[in-house]
Amino acid sequence: MKRLFDVVVSFFGLVVLFPVLVVIALLIKWRMPGPIFFNQIRGGRHGKTFIIHKFRSMRTNIGGTTVSVLGDSRVTPLGAKLRKYKLDELPELWNVLKGDMSFVGPRPDMPEYAQKLVGEQKKILELRPGVTGPATLKFANEEVLLATVKNPEKYNEEVIWPEKVRLNLDYYYNQSLAKDIYIMFKTVFRAM
Repeated sequence: MKRLFDVVVSFFGLVVLFPVLVVIALLIKWRMPGPIFFNQIRGGRHGKTFIIHKFRSMRTNIGGTTVSVLGDSRVTPLGAKLRKYKLDELPELWNVLKGDMSFVGPRPDMPEYAQKLVGEQKKILELRPGVTGPATLKFANEEVLLATVKNPEKYNEEVIWPEKVRLNLDYYYNQSLAKDIYIMFKTVFRAM
């Protein structure tokens, strides 16, 4: 039932939002020289990798950490707006339609994070990664939080990531379509 819901809603979402996707793509091309999309390998269901698609929000050819904080110089002004309203994540509808992702589930991490899961935590890998989820809601202002700590990477590793694992495991045991719809609505209205 969940997969059918994902397919139907992502298909209609792509159709209805197509004009918005085109406008965002044109704005990125006009205001941010370089590619329109940010594509990256992420860890998926059963530990298999896939390519996540997002609208690019950062400057190109800039290295650095995968941890982003509020005011990160790599994020462009347009990218900051896209991130604020979660518009950079709209291309993930394609990932949902293809089956790489679900609307609700654990956010897809870099592949190496799957190897950090131990024991019961590995049950999280049985879930399709989500566009949103309980951990996404709790850490909706993660960039703001990380900007307040001395060592954002360390804080992410020692505090945020373990809490996300706990929330994702709780979701594994307590998932339902009704809960998914609730999380989706809460995500949309929080981003507005």
